[in-house]
Amino acid sequence: MPTAVQPQSSTRGAIAAILVISAGATVFLFWLIYVHPAAASSSQYAFLPALNAILNGLSATALLIGYTFIRGRRIQAHRAAMLTAFAFSTLFLISYIAHHALHGDVRYPLHAALRLVYLPLLASHIVLAIVALPLVLVTFFFSLTGRIPQHRKVARWTFPLWLYVSVTGVITYAMLRLAQG
Repeated sequence: MPTAVQPQSSTRGAIAAILVISAGATVFLFWLIYVHPAAASSSQYAFLPALNAILNGLSATALLIGYTFIRGRRIQAHRAAMLTAFAFSTLFLISYIAHHALHGDVRYPLHAALRLVYLPLLASHIVLAIVALPLVLVTFFFSLTGRIPQHRKVARWTFPLWLYVSVTGVITYAMLRLAQG
């Protein structure tokens, strides 16, 4: 059950906190991927990229199901689907951090086919993931605090971005695996 609508100053504070947390998470991930040396070089956790793709695919599926539910005005089913998408995305992020902490960055082979497709797709995926994170959190904040008109306004932007990031996560994984043989 949503809580009472919060005062404007409290809403601004929550959104500011979401933006700070999102910026911190982004800086941490860039540091982890591009600065921090990998902790292991073994293939013991080689399953993590596939797990990441599966979690992204499950998140995309839950998002589409949630969209279908809200179009049918099935509010409780929509909420359950969106919480499920959020859970899959959260598990993805944990797995993604573990993979990069253990193995570092994985690069697309220099002379592999489709490199000119992969790199812009990956760049759009990364940039939009950075944008999507605070939007997802703000959208959930508005929903969970009963600010449904604001939730709807932000969700119109959040849904396609979140879906794009989830789907392109799967596509970039598949492209990287195909290029590596």
